Amino acid sequence: MTEGHVNAGFERLFGTDDLTFGVGFPLTDSRESRPQVGEEMDLAARAEDLGYDALWARDVPLYWPRFGDAGQTFDPWTWLSHAAAHTDEIALGTASVVLPLRHPLHVAKEAASLDRISEGRFVMGIATGDRDPEFAAFDVDAGERGERFREHVDLLRTLWTEEFPDAEGSWGSLDGEMDLVPKPTAETVPMLPTGHARQETEWIAEHGDGWFFYHLPEDTLASYLDDWRAAAGEKPYAMAVRTELADDPGADPEPLHLGYRAGSEWYADYFRRLDDLGVDHVLVSTWSDDPERDLTRFAENVLERM
Repeated sequence: MTEGHVNAGFERLFGTDDLTFGVGFPLTDSRESRPQVGEEMDLAARAEDLGYDALWARDVPLYWPRFGDAGQTFDPWTWLSHAAAHTDEIALGTASVVLPLRHPLHVAKEAASLDRISEGRFVMGIATGDRDPEFAAFDVDAGERGERFREHVDLLRTLWTEEFPDAEGSWGSLDGEMDLVPKPTAETVPMLPTGHARQETEWIAEHGDGWFFYHLPEDTLASYLDDWRAAAGEKPYAMAVRTELADDPGADPEPLHLGYRAGSEWYADYFRRLDDLGVDHVLVSTWSDDPERDLTRFAENVLERM
């Protein structure tokens, strides 16, 4: 982001040399049914008290049982606005808004509104979408999602940084007689493309404020980070890791889909290695039938040892 125009959420996640940690909704892991809103907000406040740096919500417009989950069920804009009212300083993020399925004028206003309501704590992960039936439901050509993604990113920047802009695209046109309000707290809402988003790394480096990626083996991750640093310089790199904390602190890692089950000693060493490689933020998910206990155990046994 432009120097001197950094929002509070981006600063919380990437403003120091330290590796930061976030957690994703639903914190109760209620993946196929509506999570209990009160319990989720209590856990969000607890995560902030424990020192986590971000709360991440997913954008799942329609529930598709074959895919297996509905995110936090509730719309991310409404959900994160509610979370903003129950927390004070923790960053609020989307992982990630499916840009091709949403009109960019709506996204621009929703994102800027949430950013203002949360006093600049909002960081927007953005994606092209991976649930094929949604594209037919929204009458969007899935084959054009990469192009629509680029077009929408460009328009979002224009709407946030210019007053009464002239712009035209497949989404419609603006003739300089109308303006987007409110504007973000900083020059722009920070945007983190997720995965490859059907773009070249160089495009993500130029147009994104950072890169959000999935869990990768360490050797592969090191190669990705080398490519990212060559293209993006010091722009941040964030990633998600499934983290199941074993009862035995000394337990060796067992591979899981997109992560590991391991003891706290191994995890502390693992995250130190990620920090040394140049990872800036990690979204962890380690919650079971006792999420408050899991949040606490991970914070006390891993985060405090970093």
